[in-house]
Parts: sequence; structure tokens; C-alpha cells
Amino acid sequence: MNLSMLLDIVAAGCGDRVLLGDVESGLTGAELDRRATLGAHVLLDAGVDTVAYLADNGPDFAVTLFAAARAGIPFLPMNFRLASEQIDEIVSRRARPLVIGNGHRPSHGSFMSIEDWSAATAVAAEPPTRALPFAAFDEPAVLLMTSGTTAAPKTAVLRHENLTSYIINTVEFASAPPDSSILVSVPPYHIAAVANVLSNLYAGRRLVYLTKFDAGAWIDIARAQAVTNAMVVPTMLARIVDELTTRGENGPDTLRTLSYGGAKVSPTVLANALELFPETGFVNGYGLTETASSIAVLGPDDHRTAQRSDVPEVRARLASVGKPLPEVTIEVHDPDGRPCPPGVEGDIVVRGGQIAGAYAEKGSLVDADGWFHTRDLGHFDADGYLFVHGRADDTIIRGGENIAPAEIEDVLVGHPEVHECAVAGVPDDEWGHRIAAFVVLTPGATTGASDLRQWVRDRLRGSKTPSDVVFVEELPTTATGKLLRRELVKLVATPAS
Repeated sequence: MNLSMLLDIVAAGCGDRVLLGDVESGLTGAELDRRATLGAHVLLDAGVDTVAYLADNGPDFAVTLFAAARAGIPFLPMNFRLASEQIDEIVSRRARPLVIGNGHRPSHGSFMSIEDWSAATAVAAEPPTRALPFAAFDEPAVLLMTSGTTAAPKTAVLRHENLTSYIINTVEFASAPPDSSILVSVPPYHIAAVANVLSNLYAGRRLVYLTKFDAGAWIDIARAQAVTNAMVVPTMLARIVDELTTRGENGPDTLRTLSYGGAKVSPTVLANALELFPETGFVNGYGLTETASSIAVLGPDDHRTAQRSDVPEVRARLASVGKPLPEVTIEVHDPDGRPCPPGVEGDIVVRGGQIAGAYAEKGSLVDADGWFHTRDLGHFDADGYLFVHGRADDTIIRGGENIAPAEIEDVLVGHPEVHECAVAGVPDDEWGHRIAAFVVLTPGATTGASDLRQWVRDRLRGSKTPSDVVFVEELPTTATGKLLRRELVKLVATPAS
């Protein structure tokens, strides 16, 4: 199946239902179909080979995604906050790109403003009668730039079959009640934005957009629009919790599910969120750009069972990402490629129909046995719950010993005055790396660096005690919630005494 066929199904089954925007003025399934078809003809007439989207999230994002699919052209959503030079470099990798947006006009390729694009795809217009091309299932559908937090960004290639495999195997068609809606606040250049469009349209759920995240606005829109579902990254969840606490309110009572993912969430934030949204089902999704969205999920029942349990092993599941989705296989491998027993850390690998694992610059990184190496470290517990420890590249090597930052972070956030923290390796002439902890304290906390070092030393070996403890107001993250450890490392300019 390809994305154009997916839109055919949505238009046929939900043609009269408003699926994008406000109930009063949004686009129905039929109107989305018409606009996407008109857009496909515009793209074909322009003779382009890539459609780059350089604007905010919103209905035009969905129209452009499906117009590109109808035209058989890859869709490339881009970070509009990048510097002009970075945008030009990414666009220059394509031969005949068309950039659609409100901001930077690239030096390579052609440009169309959002206003002109919207006018060209107005639902009042009649689409040409000529036949549109049919995209093969294994052709590229979406191109997404990796975050580039440690190196130059690469172009992840998601084929039609990867994206549709994820949708068909995880979403029941038209299963959402007519009154359901999802508040979308993730940026358009994130895999979650693509997955949100595809999965919710296929379910028949209306998408409500918050183009610029603000915790207060998120709460107000969720109430005003009677939002039933939402997806946020951990940074957003933390700010929503803070805003609700300041207001002395619980979360909107219409919210049936609240999904979060993209990075590790603070245990304190999650615990507070579960209290502030007592009737909401929480969902933690773990996935990568290269896996076409989630590959493991911790569902609502798991959250509430763990929250209420006094059994340490059950309670610990709140820190897990749940169990693999039915149509993917996840294993944790040792250095020789053998599955690790429960409780033993190793490399997380995955295979299945939705797994792309390919880059425009490098080709496929799926091995001969079909495994894609996520470059994440983790372990399974005895009941099959997956725990993600972090990126293999984040491993601290101190005096020849490999140390996972997550192990120290888990101890630190157990301190009653630590709100959240991050641990990183800082280059050191003697040890190779020394351990630095970057800590956000709870309001009114008086704990000092020596107190936190002792807290860790009492619970872990001395070699895992941070040499540096740096107090910060917040942890730096990308717009998609990924921690920027390199920015933290810059704060520690001189060796610890």
C-alpha cells in the first residue's frame, strides 16, 4: 500500500467528517482529498523531484504530504528555525526541489509561499482529469532530517510501505468516535508529526493544531476544543504539569489519552502528571525516525497498574517503554549479536515491515538478518518490558570502565530535591572521561553538590560518583525534546579539583 491509497480509504470512509482544524471551518476527508489531488497536479506541472515543507504545522502540512504522495514525489518537512545556510545545504542535496513555506527562500530550486500553495489547492477548484502516477510501495514517501545533535544531519528515507505498515498494523480504520480530536503540538519535521497525520486521519479523528507550544495555550485549547487525545514530548509535559500546578487545576477532563515520547521523562514529572490527569490514559511510545514511529508502547493500564503498585518490579515499569508492537520484533543483543537474558544491558535491535533503516547518504543500514541497530542501549525485564538506557554514543568511558549515564541519572532523580537531571562524560586527560551531573532542583531546595555526590556514592560505586555537579535552571533540548548533552558539557570548562 502507498500513502495515496491510504488517503483514498480516508476520503471514502470519512468524506463528510471534519478531520483538520476547527469543527466549524476545518477540512473534511473529501476536501482534503480534493486539495491533495489539486496539489499533486501543481507539483507535476512544476517538474520537481522533492517537496520541501518549511512552515508551521497545520492543515497545509497534511495537504502537502498527500499531494506529494499523489504525485509520487518525496515529501521533506524541514526545520524552519534552521539558519539560512543550513536550509540551503539541505535543499541543495535535491536536484529539483520545490520549497513551500513562509520564510527563507532557498538559493537552489523553486519556492512557493504557503498563501500561494493554499490558493492553488483551494477546494473550490476543479482538479484536472489526467491520471496521476502511482507510487510503488518501495519508493521514498517521506524524507526526514536526523536531529544532528552530534554530527551533520542525515536524510532518513521512509518508504510508502514502511509508513503504511505502521498504520495498518496499529490503527483500526474509522475507529475514533465522531467527537474525538487530537491536539498536535509537535513540530512538523518530527516523525511524530507525520505519524500523527496518518494514524489519526485513518482513525477518523480530527486534528487540532497548536503551531507554537505554550503550556497555558495548550491547556486552554484542549478545554475549548474538548480535545480527547494529545501527544507531547517530555519537555512539553513538564511545562503543562508546572502550569496546572500554578493554576491549582487538574488537566482537561475531556482528555481520554495523553501520549508522550521522543526522550526520557522525569519520574517526578510523570508521577505528577498521573495525579493531575486522574481519568486520562497515558501512553509512552518508543521509536525512531528510521522506524516510522513507535515500535514499543507502555499503555494506559500499564501506567496505572505501576502507579498504584507497591511491588518494586511493577512500579519500575513506569520507567520502561513497554512492550514491542505486535508486528515488530525487538531484541537486546550482546557484542556477539546474541540475545541478552533479562536484566542484562545490550544493543537494542529491531526488524519488521515498518522499519526503514535507510539514509539517502548512506543507503540501508539493515543487516543481512533484517535487524536495524537503533544505537540505543537497554534491557528487557523478566516480564518483557523494555527499558531504554540511552544512546550508545553517550556511554562514559572512565579509566577503561563503561558507565551508562542513565544509571546515575536514575539514582539522582530519586533524591527528593532533584526535579530532573542529566549526566554526561567530560573529556579528562587522566581518566579519559570524568562524570558530570547537571541538575535541576525542585523549588526551594537547599541541597548542595557535596550532598548529591554522597547520595550517589551511597548507592553506587565510587567510580560512578560525579566529579562535577552543576546546577541549571533547565536542561537544553531540541524542539523535539531530545537532550543536548553537548551543550551541557560546555558548561564544565575546567577540570574538577
